[in-house]
Amino acid sequence: MRKLWLIFAQTATVALAILFVIATLKPEWLPQRNSGTQVVELRQAEPGAVAAARAGSYSDAVRRAVPAVVNVFTSKEIKTPRHPFLDDPLFRQFFGDRFDEPQRTTGLGSGVIVSAKGYILTNHHVVEAADEIEVATADGRKMRARVVGSDPDTDLAVLQVPGGMLPPITLGDDAGLRPGDVVLAIGNPFGIGQTVTMGIVSGLGRTPRINVFENFIQTDAAINPGNSGGALVDSAGNLVGINTAIYSRSGGSLGIGFAIPVSTARQVMEQIIQTGTVTRGWIGVEAQEITPEVAESFNMKPASGALISGVLRGGPADKAGVKPGDVLVAVEGKPVRDPSSMLNLVAALKPGAPATLKLRREQKEIDIQVEVGRRPKLQRR
Repeated sequence: MRKLWLIFAQTATVALAILFVIATLKPEWLPQRNSGTQVVELRQAEPGAVAAARAGSYSDAVRRAVPAVVNVFTSKEIKTPRHPFLDDPLFRQFFGDRFDEPQRTTGLGSGVIVSAKGYILTNHHVVEAADEIEVATADGRKMRARVVGSDPDTDLAVLQVPGGMLPPITLGDDAGLRPGDVVLAIGNPFGIGQTVTMGIVSGLGRTPRINVFENFIQTDAAINPGNSGGALVDSAGNLVGINTAIYSRSGGSLGIGFAIPVSTARQVMEQIIQTGTVTRGWIGVEAQEITPEVAESFNMKPASGALISGVLRGGPADKAGVKPGDVLVAVEGKPVRDPSSMLNLVAALKPGAPATLKLRREQKEIDIQVEVGRRPKLQRR
């Protein structure tokens, strides 16, 4: 019995060795299993399911707005202090005039085509002091642009390029915006190309104190360097704002971005196109916010409005009888919430025209007629 077991074990070992050698050197000699075509089952989405999923997409809004958003490239010469060595004859003998060549710096931003005549809205800080401006459209065209005019007080500028089949964007109504509405930011962040980001309206009437006149739309749609001057559109692709600034500690988006409302941008743009500049109303007063501490010191109840803290002697308000301590509660029937809204309401008045101011004086409300003056230009350093 033992002998038979040894013979069986040796035979099995030899057979396995032969099988291993054949499988390694001549696998085609062995019979193939499942030699037929293998069938792989895949799941294909139904056309109706794709359409239903796209119902929640904003691709149609993007398709409408993107052709009207351009990339803006600027260049300007920078002046650097001249080193005393450059005037040394021996130094110039060895190095020549290579250090006398002017140095240039470049910048980038975005813009929005608002007219088929080639008018483009962007930010003042995008094109400030630039001596060469080039815009690139979404379809790849590049053209030189000129500055029609700019308004540093709102950080807006109007450019113009040669007209011809430029697709203007459709202007929306920022007055209908509510916190929570979906908005899309379109621009050229970091110069990587036209980019669309999505967010919501986080707040309205923001005043982060970066411009003289402020009424910003706050959004959490990602806005980064290069997006300045780009479009903020609603879910239908209509322009509701011009992306302008971000709050950031790193230089990138932290979810707090600011856009100039399209209503403000339109007013500024129309004046610049017509006259090349922006004219604003002025009454010659200084105002401050009515905080609980201020209300207590003036023996008044905390309320909306702007406390007149100073009146320019001989100015429109002084001639009309406005006094320090008055509270301005309305301009031409429009309520004043705070000094910032007062500044915007007064600026919108037409210089030389009469306007009605509603004041609260000694717990009584009175109406005063004032002849609006022209706001003087700020002296910028």
